[in-house]
Amino acid sequence: MAGLEDEIRELEEELQRTPYNKATAKHIGRVKAKIARMKDEAVARAMRSAGGGEGYSVKKSGDATVVLVGFPSTGKSTLLNKLTGTKSEVAAYAFTTTTVVPGAMEYKGAKIQILDIPGLIAGAAMGKGRGKEVIGVVRGADMIVMLVDVFNSSHVDVLMKELYDAGIRINTAKPDITIKKTSHGGIRVNSVGTLDLETDEIRSIFAENKMMNADILIRGNATQEEVIDAMLGNRVYVPAIIAVNKIDLIEQSQRTDIVRDLKGRFSMDPVMISAHTGFHMEQMKGRIYDTLGFMRVYLKPQSEVADLEEPLIIRRGSTIEDVCRKLHRDFVDRFRYARVWGHSVKHPGQRVGLPHRLKEGDLITIIIEH
Repeated sequence: MAGLEDEIRELEEELQRTPYNKATAKHIGRVKAKIARMKDEAVARAMRSAGGGEGYSVKKSGDATVVLVGFPSTGKSTLLNKLTGTKSEVAAYAFTTTTVVPGAMEYKGAKIQILDIPGLIAGAAMGKGRGKEVIGVVRGADMIVMLVDVFNSSHVDVLMKELYDAGIRINTAKPDITIKKTSHGGIRVNSVGTLDLETDEIRSIFAENKMMNADILIRGNATQEEVIDAMLGNRVYVPAIIAVNKIDLIEQSQRTDIVRDLKGRFSMDPVMISAHTGFHMEQMKGRIYDTLGFMRVYLKPQSEVADLEEPLIIRRGSTIEDVCRKLHRDFVDRFRYARVWGHSVKHPGQRVGLPHRLKEGDLITIIIEH
């Protein structure tokens, strides 16, 4: 493994030394593709060498799953306890959490599963520590909370790198790139909109992965990294926030500096908390809820009074079909039509079909065949 890591480091240093211009673009694309492939290989090898050991399998529950990611002893267990009331073992030394501890947080009607996982350390993506199991849990989450403490806010850089190396893309949309392997014809690139990449750059990226024939459609612009991600096809795209813990231990001016630094470098507004005192816990819950993109809709059974007490929690952009699937697996097959009152329709009680997109606060009646 060390040999592979050294090789990756050498290639990364070569990249830093090579200026990006028209003449070097092909070479840079090929080196980036090689690094990405080798990192994938290292991660896969780490998974195999831990082979069938105690993986952390956690049954997902509730409306979404959020995972707390941080170095050992940043206060993840204390935060879990404060958010959910779960008793996770907390002690003043590193590596207390040796398994995944789940808790359930209720907020605005949403049931959110929160997982406290063993501390992530530098090299986790390559299998160091309990890296491979931890990364496996993170890849399956709906959202990530990166937790650092006030004395180590620079740890965000390490966490971001580990997650990136493990194929986890933070707060970015999946690039709209379709790749269809073909048996001949070489690499053919079609684009919709302005594409800054040259076809030769894209060909060199695919050649590094021994892919010589494919039809590629890119909608919108794309970077070399995004093309590599689409080619490898095993990336996950997860929303995330940064939470800075133990702010009760520093002055206000220091807090301001940390916020300015993190916001400037990562374009993310950190939540400043103290898990120990419970400071800003409501703000933290609200940020988790908003980042997950939840909205509430209400159900009105046919010829009955609407239930305005118990909202149905769905994700922003959900359709009538999503609601049907959440209610009962037969509802989609037996669906006739729905009536909707609210902001997503032009007039109250409008008749809509399965693809209709809903908005916060909509009231829905679903008519199915009996």
